[in-house]
Amino acid sequence: MSKLVEIRDFFIKHRFAFVLGVVSVAMYSLLYLFSVNLTDIAQQTHAGHKTLFFLPIVIALIFSGVHGSFTSRFWDMLGIKAKH
Repeated sequence: MSKLVEIRDFFIKHRFAFVLGVVSVAMYSLLYLFSVNLTDIAQQTHAGHKTLFFLPIVIALIFSGVHGSFTSRFWDMLGIKAKH
């Protein structure tokens, strides 16, 4: 029974890392599913709709934030720290 308590406490302690991991996987899945739409947006931008160039930048910033936070918490969860 104490082993189950240890596992539960581990998941509770690191729940935000797991949530960020799931969100990251979901975002990559959505990127794959909507890749045709993003290609169309890129073509429209090239054709003259200049305001659409913000969309890939926003997507990249969101990916960077979520994936970076997940990676940081993942390495912390494993106990690996960077040298200072």
